Amino acid sequence: MAVNRTGNYCAFYVAEPFSESNLNANATHDFVYYNTLRMWKGKDLRFPFIDSHSKTYSVRDGSTWETLKARLRARLDVSKNIILFLSSKTANSRAVNEEIEYGINSGLPIIIVYPDYNEKAQLLDSTGTTFNQSIQSLWNKLPTLKDNMDKVPTIHIPMNKNLIAQSLNDIRFTINGKGSTRGRYFYKV
Repeated sequence: MAVNRTGNYCAFYVAEPFSESNLNANATHDFVYYNTLRMWKGKDLRFPFIDSHSKTYSVRDGSTWETLKARLRARLDVSKNIILFLSSKTANSRAVNEEIEYGINSGLPIIIVYPDYNEKAQLLDSTGTTFNQSIQSLWNKLPTLKDNMDKVPTIHIPMNKNLIAQSLNDIRFTINGKGSTRGRYFYKV
């Protein structure tokens, strides 16, 4: 049976235990950016975000790690890529590691969004040919990402609605369109 892989899976750090239903979730730094994508989609149905999180049941606060892990994997299995929010507030967690590791092992391309930046040039060094030290140091927060991101195509972009839309529409960063492409990419300044 063919799987409908049309969703965009959002990965973001939240402290454990996590509940989307309480006020703390909406104040969690990286979770706010996921909600921003949902808001953009709500205001403009042409915005190309398809929320993989809405394709399965929610996980309850009292759920075991095994239940949560199964739900994460089910969402990733219906996704065409991962949108990872990587900010100064991001921390390593069991859930983020699982999302990244399972996603990469499944061949999912990653769109890495840097919420602390809003222009392409801010991600690059002075030559505009490689990532600057600030961006590279953020990778150290997530060793699983740092050690494995070259196994799939990864596009690195600032928190910019137009660039996020461009990345979501870019076939090279979807499971069905990536071909044998892998490595780190950015849009030229």
